[in-house]
Amino acid sequence: MYFKKATPESVGISSDKVRELMEIYDKNGLCTHSILMAKGDKIFLESYYQPFSRDFKHRMYSVTKSFVAIAILFLVDEGKISLDDKFASFFEDDLTEHANDLLRETTIKDMLTMETSVHSGTSWFKAKHHNRVDSYFAKPSDKIPGTLFEYDSAGSYMLGVIVERVTGKPFIEYLREKFLDDIGFSKDAYCLKAPGGYSWGDSALMCTSEDLLKVARFVMNKGEWNGKQYIDKKLMEDATSPLVCNDNKAITAYNTCGYGYQIWMAPDGGFSFNGMGCQFAICHPKTDLVFVITSDNQGNDFSKNLIFYELYKTIIDNMGEPMEENEESYKKLCDYASSRKLFSLKEENDNPFIKEINNVKYKLEENPMNIDWISLSFDGKKGTFKYKNLQGEKELIFGIGYNEFGVFPQEGYSDMVGNEYCPGNYYKCACSADWAEEKKLRIKVQIIDKYFGQACFVFSFKDDRVYVSMEKTAEYFMMEYVGKTRGKIMEM
Repeated sequence: MYFKKATPESVGISSDKVRELMEIYDKNGLCTHSILMAKGDKIFLESYYQPFSRDFKHRMYSVTKSFVAIAILFLVDEGKISLDDKFASFFEDDLTEHANDLLRETTIKDMLTMETSVHSGTSWFKAKHHNRVDSYFAKPSDKIPGTLFEYDSAGSYMLGVIVERVTGKPFIEYLREKFLDDIGFSKDAYCLKAPGGYSWGDSALMCTSEDLLKVARFVMNKGEWNGKQYIDKKLMEDATSPLVCNDNKAITAYNTCGYGYQIWMAPDGGFSFNGMGCQFAICHPKTDLVFVITSDNQGNDFSKNLIFYELYKTIIDNMGEPMEENEESYKKLCDYASSRKLFSLKEENDNPFIKEINNVKYKLEENPMNIDWISLSFDGKKGTFKYKNLQGEKELIFGIGYNEFGVFPQEGYSDMVGNEYCPGNYYKCACSADWAEEKKLRIKVQIIDKYFGQACFVFSFKDDRVYVSMEKTAEYFMMEYVGKTRGKIMEM
């Protein structure tokens, strides 16, 4: 086993500082799932927020792009492709009339550095192509390749397709052969598919937090593991260097330090793998630190800046030489780290207004959610949101001030293949509620499955009426739960 457990003090940071960082994240309402920290081969923090665990295969979202880039670089190292190869040459049978000179000029390197020929592509979610590859060529290219960084997620997917066409196997299996198996990457890790059969290589790697830690360490080691160099060192150095400027607004932020090969540069010579919702592996070579966090903070842009700023201020800026052990501080850290639970809304006081709306049914006016009626019932601190939509009568159980775990009642969302209806499939979820005001109930829904998402349902009551507001932040699902409407108590 490469990694071994250690105290923070043994690697040059106090247990109090590590606990302080966690408390800052928690007090600011981050929806954290896990945090790991390691210096060299020593893990000095490992914390999982229940119900998440060490073995949970977590959706890594755009962290997947960094894995695909590593696969591309292995192919380059083998001489099977070149960074100067034309991207379009791998898709001659897929090209349409939109394949103009800008597309044909684009190189593999341009794709890796997000300097592609695409300014605004076609959404594959909305296009509903049977093969996602087709959506990339649905519009003409409109940007000179190799000139300007613009995030092109679909371009990363296409790089994964190249890996799978050249090797004849899923990119994750190719990486297993090259180094993942040797570094102890989970045997049951996998990647969801996109329509057409290729891996969803820009968004859907499923692996553990420690798996991500190991790969981040491999990359920070420039492709070396236990004394063996697995890939050309210069390729890995380039991958983690600021090859292009990604600060098109001339601002200073955690994600404007430059961009390498599908890897973001970070302050003070660092770099990171970066996934939607705050999936991060942040590497700081000067202190030999790797920080991994998994979360679902979709819709909360503040969270990304907070994670980076506080990590640097609280941990990186205070790391030094090993210090004297502090058993009391270390115990406090261990107790705190082992007691973490998934974020929930908090409720401090009982609300007598519950009696007035308990089991009352409200008829809603025509609305974007296509919800016919709603009712709320309460049993102590446990509640049930009942409603009828186009799929029929539904129930969602929530806890007032704590999470109730169950399934989100909408049927048929995607499973192993993205953007494909899956009959009988339901997502696991956590639901908590609070009374934001005396007559205003909020329900927070957290989808915690192969897919992550957040929703907030607000019910505001006045006399015999209710006003309903539903918002969601999720990648092309829960669209049935977005909108506003009003309703009135139904005549019995």
